[in-house]
Amino acid sequence: MPIPLLSYSPSSRNHRVSGYEILGDEQPRIYTAEYLQSSLEMDALIKAAYRQIFHEQQMLDSNRQTCLESQLRTGQITVRDFIRGLAISDAFRRLNYESNNNYRFVQICVQRLLGREVYNEREKLAWSIVLASKGLHRFIDDLVDSEEYMSNFGYNTVPYQRRRILQGHSLGELPFARMARYGEDYRDKLPSMTRKQVEPFNLQTFLRSSDRDVVLLLLASTLALIVLFSLLTTFGYLPKFGGY
Repeated sequence: MPIPLLSYSPSSRNHRVSGYEILGDEQPRIYTAEYLQSSLEMDALIKAAYRQIFHEQQMLDSNRQTCLESQLRTGQITVRDFIRGLAISDAFRRLNYESNNNYRFVQICVQRLLGREVYNEREKLAWSIVLASKGLHRFIDDLVDSEEYMSNFGYNTVPYQRRRILQGHSLGELPFARMARYGEDYRDKLPSMTRKQVEPFNLQTFLRSSDRDVVLLLLASTLALIVLFSLLTTFGYLPKFGGY
């Protein structure tokens, strides 16, 4: 039986307060499927969805979900279902879930799906228990089907970072896209060139390696050039170099 979501207290963050800012570059652009008038606008919406879920550093052609794109274009699924499909895709699992611990992965998903930062460590713990007990798909379903998601984005709007503007501050909150996709614990497991040990030369290993033929070919070519140069010099086709 899965453990229910633990209770946590939402802190007073900027996105929980109504804003009256003047529209500008700092305001997020909202992409919605309600009033699309051309295929170009649908292309822009799909690209915005990829940018929200995968961020710029993971937007590769190999990560595209062409089947989901086709279903969205033909109206078989909503934008919310498209976002759900991207979040449970193998590409998202490989690039984000498998390279992070549960706490950091929860933070990434809350940022990208709910458009806000986690409130506190209590919320991280609560959603981490859901992730561990229900699995990745059910965890994503709980986020996308939540009242918070529906009240802010509904069925047809691509999630975005809500309320980056901070009143009384010259700069707003940093974009979530600047957050690295994996933490220090995973980074420290990656191979480092500074820690790479140089193995001593082993003749038997070299003779069995694929580099053997290349090295032998270079040596034979060099030796043939030396012999040819000597013969041409001996028979007077090339001038002699050196002292008399």
